[in-house]
Amino acid sequence: QYVAFASLFFILISITTFCLETHEAFNRVINRTEPAPPDNFNIDVNVTETLVIGNTTTILLTHKVETEPILTYIEGVCVLWFTLEFLVRIICCPDKLLFVKNLLNIIDFVAILPFYLEVGLSGLSSKAARDVLGFLRVVRFVRILRIFKLTRHFVGLRVLGHTLRASTNEFLLLIIFLALGVLIFATMIYYAERIGAKTSDPRGSDHTHFKNIPIGFWWAVVTMTTLGYGDMYPKTWSGMVVGALCALAGVLTIAMPVPVIVNNFGMYYSLAMAKQKLPKKKKKHIPRPAPLDSPTYCKSEENSPRNSTQSDTCPLAVEEGAAERKRSGETPTVGQ
Repeated sequence: QYVAFASLFFILISITTFCLETHEAFNRVINRTEPAPPDNFNIDVNVTETLVIGNTTTILLTHKVETEPILTYIEGVCVLWFTLEFLVRIICCPDKLLFVKNLLNIIDFVAILPFYLEVGLSGLSSKAARDVLGFLRVVRFVRILRIFKLTRHFVGLRVLGHTLRASTNEFLLLIIFLALGVLIFATMIYYAERIGAKTSDPRGSDHTHFKNIPIGFWWAVVTMTTLGYGDMYPKTWSGMVVGALCALAGVLTIAMPVPVIVNNFGMYYSLAMAKQKLPKKKKKHIPRPAPLDSPTYCKSEENSPRNSTQSDTCPLAVEEGAAERKRSGETPTVGQ
């Protein structure tokens, strides 16, 4: 439990650090001046101004945005914890192939790797290293994938994941219905807005936002999902009728698969709650039986009651019985 709480703490700290790195208060702009390279060299994109001194010297004013070191240190500590956790889990896992195929483990590796690459390449000054560093800074967004690690600690997130996987067919059906509706209503709004076009406008697009059908796709998606940003809207009566029909069709389309998805969520949630209420299984201590030739086994056999059908299985008891029969003059039977 302590390890789980520590992992949850570092996940939240890492996500918070990732968000704070984009804030202006934690970014510093560093201006530098350096001599201009020869003409056959490419100039970096962070050049802001070129100064010519005299007839021979050219100075480039460059800028670089750096994150506050405190956030880098915090991210480094979090990455060290995630690395240690990842190594321990892969060492303790009996099936390495199954571990590699797990989606959460792939996310862990992808979120950890860019930090080490960035640290390793930060000391290099070659152009290739700078290009790789620029690419790594762009793909920093993969760190936000660590939020999926919370599914290991929260039952509700696991239930949501199972629900989404079980409702794949319903989501596919919803996407198909939306795609058909978007195509139909984008085409209808394009031609409906041109009904009242003036004769002086040969294209019929000066008085409307819908210059073409692809632009109408955005409006149809926003309208069918009942968002309605208001950046695009019909201005003619025919366009308003099409807009009303589009909104009604969107409500009906989205409402159809919702009950199935809700039922799947309720089913998985009930199963998860029932599983949590089950008592934890405890290992029962089963004493190992003593060997047949041990004194303890012979002693237990002597003390246990016997009937006429039981045979002496202890070798020591068999020998004593044979000696008594020999002294009394009895002839041993075939079974003995």
